Amino acid sequence: MDAQGRGRVEDIDPADQWVLNPETGEYELRLAPSAPQSRVPGQRGAGGTGRASRRRGAPASASAPAPEREVPPPRRRRTAPEEPPPGRRGRRRPAKKSKGKKILLWTGGTMALVVLAAGTAGYLYLQHLNDNIESLPDDGAGTGGFQKDQAINILLIGTDKRTGSGNEGYGDNGSAGHADTTILLHVSKDRSNATALSIPRDLIVDIPDCPTTQEDGSTKVIPGSTGVRFNQSLGQSGRTPSCTMRTVTELTGVRPDNFMVADFNAVKTLTSAVGGVEVCLAKDINDPDSHLNLPAGKHTIEGEDALAFVRTRHSVGFGGDLSRIEIQQQFLSSLMRKLKSNDTLTSPSKMVKLAEAGTKALTVDSTLDDIGKLKDLGLELGKLNTKNLSFVTVPVRDNPAEKVKATVVLQEEPARQVFDMIKEDVSFTEVKKKESEKEKKEKAAVAARLEGEKSDPSEVRVRVLNGGAPDGSAQRELLYLQNEAGVTKSENAGDADAEVARTTLEYAPDQADQARALAEILGLSGAAMKPGESVTNAQGLPTMTLTLGKDFKGAGVKLDAASAEAPEEARKSTADKVECAK
Repeated sequence: MDAQGRGRVEDIDPADQWVLNPETGEYELRLAPSAPQSRVPGQRGAGGTGRASRRRGAPASASAPAPEREVPPPRRRRTAPEEPPPGRRGRRRPAKKSKGKKILLWTGGTMALVVLAAGTAGYLYLQHLNDNIESLPDDGAGTGGFQKDQAINILLIGTDKRTGSGNEGYGDNGSAGHADTTILLHVSKDRSNATALSIPRDLIVDIPDCPTTQEDGSTKVIPGSTGVRFNQSLGQSGRTPSCTMRTVTELTGVRPDNFMVADFNAVKTLTSAVGGVEVCLAKDINDPDSHLNLPAGKHTIEGEDALAFVRTRHSVGFGGDLSRIEIQQQFLSSLMRKLKSNDTLTSPSKMVKLAEAGTKALTVDSTLDDIGKLKDLGLELGKLNTKNLSFVTVPVRDNPAEKVKATVVLQEEPARQVFDMIKEDVSFTEVKKKESEKEKKEKAAVAARLEGEKSDPSEVRVRVLNGGAPDGSAQRELLYLQNEAGVTKSENAGDADAEVARTTLEYAPDQADQARALAEILGLSGAAMKPGESVTNAQGLPTMTLTLGKDFKGAGVKLDAASAEAPEEARKSTADKVECAK
């Protein structure tokens, strides 16, 4: 409950009433009584007739004397802190944190992503904000919720459903809403970096069967669809955000922890809450479809103008959805910088508005339907630096099956590389990852696998399996090993039992010198070398096992797994850079 609801005067800021409890480390609401309080009838020590209705410390009424006890005089208000008397032990009150530092502690997550930032201000009036939050089941499509000590994957979905006042002119008339704007936000385990992966709405995908909770609590399996637009994973045929989660997992191999859905009002209300966001246009734009009409140059926009900006596409780039993704990424980068600024973080009024707007505009999964959980998530995200928050788009190309280009399909190899980098928690920016002592020791032990004597290639015995590389890769690699690398004791062992993302080399302890020799030939890192038990080849002789993964680049091409980089086809920007929409 806010200050006004507790009877305080209107000019008192609710944020000033939160103080740090040094015993628990948590912030607590401390409000003085709004009016003189009488003792509760029956309270111990209340005394006789008339005592319960008197103010503490006030003179006794002439009509109700209390001769048995002398009333103490009124307390004097101290004008300055006093030192404890000599010889007596006193405890000083801890120095009060400045308002700026206090707000920063409460709102550490605000610079990470707008819809998440809004939730972190919920300390102010928890129950009220909890009542604002709407939730839907994740139907088992998620991991069960993010964990503080693990990498985090949040699926952010912007729907084009016409909800809210003033939104009649946007989206499809009468539509249940599509997955119009979708971002998979990956935050690294050590919180040193994050990747916001944009998934084009017109990307052709396979939507899996989706078990979906109905309004009566029963579960209905909504049949999947093959070769349809990604945006049909939400709203169509009764599909809910949990189906979009399953579609993303099917597409990328990354299983989201949670989802958040925002409607048109989210952009309008959140940008107004922070006092507008600065954007830049390289040219004049007058788009009748999105209602954006702005001249070239820098502008601070909010409300309807902000929504028009993120929805425009015909007047930027090539005029399609991919161009709109770029302008949305530029907008979010600018918004991150605004949320990170002291102008926002140290303004209690802006944080209250963010909390109100964010909790009203969002629909979250049922494992995230509490303001405390949103606060915890926001604090995790608040550890990020904007220069290490990368915006990346799934690599795609025009659909070759269409004469009139309206949809796109994956660029398989670079797309898989992007997905694997997210799965393997690899940063898209050059950032030094934080490592614990245990991790440092593990890293040193892995690197040590490459150190030591190496066998002559002619002594290396290995069988080659295909574990996700293109068809025929095992045979082509075998020919390279035998004819060009001198590894004559090698054989093609067919397909592996399961596909793997990374190429691996398994070997027994007494084969370590052979493993080091083959790793040098192939460009394998220590992490790709897997000590294990010996196996036998077709002749019954002990041999190592080389399993070619999805990262296999071709016969004779060194894998160099230790230095994974984003492919050129993945358009990338970072949140710290100012860019103008073209």
